[in-house]
Amino acid sequence: MPEETPRTINHFALYAWKGAYWALKSEARAGLHAEWLHALRASAPKIDIYQVFPAESRGDLLVWSAAPIVAQCDSASFFEQLARATNSFRAYLEATDVLWGYTRPSQYTKTRSNQEIDPFSEQRKTYLVMYPFVKTTSWYLMGREARQGMMNEHIRIGKQYEDISQLLLYSFGVQNQEFVVVYEMDDPTRFSDLVNELRSAEGRRYTERDTPLHMAIYHRPEETLALWE
Repeated sequence: MPEETPRTINHFALYAWKGAYWALKSEARAGLHAEWLHALRASAPKIDIYQVFPAESRGDLLVWSAAPIVAQCDSASFFEQLARATNSFRAYLEATDVLWGYTRPSQYTKTRSNQEIDPFSEQRKTYLVMYPFVKTTSWYLMGREARQGMMNEHIRIGKQYEDISQLLLYSFGVQNQEFVVVYEMDDPTRFSDLVNELRSAEGRRYTERDTPLHMAIYHRPEETLALWE
């Protein structure tokens, strides 16, 4: 049987340090980092923390939390644990954006792509780019065969960039966007080339929104947090 994408929940939270944080001395900041990281790691099977500033001004850190979805109550438990891990630190942290969704098998391919990101992998590429994605109404009212043809072109272009990995999250009915698109790469200039090429694909006509985009840089969580000590 072909391997299918497993059901998981993936949550991306962009955080900015508040004034109360900057008023702390370096030693106190380091202690807060250790406490928060310990709480985060206890809240989900996989936690990664990325540097955001100065790549953008809307936040300092990006926290990626992931968990498998097996039962109906798993989403509620996931959010409860994540809230418990973060709420006691909200005097120092402001969530400036939150994007999340579920993985599921693609309707446009029969097998799982070898470029698909494994949320639970211990290996991460240097750069992460993620953004919300909304298709036009015309896209969904189009026949399946026409949509499949345009997606085939999109997939063909993506396969030319084997060094870039992707994770597609479905957010229908649970957030304002329909998808969250996540990319990993070691060379952001290659990703810029890929996006530039995809702009001329036929399917681009049916994109309603694909912003705001967030770019983040990976370090081990302790190393990321130490940047603000």
